[in-house]
Amino acid sequence: MIWEVFRQDKPGDYHKHCGNVHAPDREMALQFAAIQHGRRMRTHSLWVVPQDEIGEISADEANFGGSTDKTYRWATSYTDIEAAAPEVADSEREQAEHELEADS
Repeated sequence: MIWEVFRQDKPGDYHKHCGNVHAPDREMALQFAAIQHGRRMRTHSLWVVPQDEIGEISADEANFGGSTDKTYRWATSYTDIEAAAPEVADSEREQAEHELEADS
């Protein structure tokens, strides 16, 4: 059975996938993970998970927040309205500059 191993460098860090181990049961998988992945680098903790228990959602199966049009949040989306105050014009200019930076 294949077990995926996730390692945490120090408390508060995210666990990151560092490899896998082949073991017949959970106890052996924990021991193998500690030997193969816990000693190579500084390690605070390991997560050891059966490979067949890990689920995946691909970008084709789910839309991860990219389809909602939220241009109404930006002043630059209201092009047919004259600026009511200098602050609004400044805000529009800053947002337009930010969009240009994000696109490049």
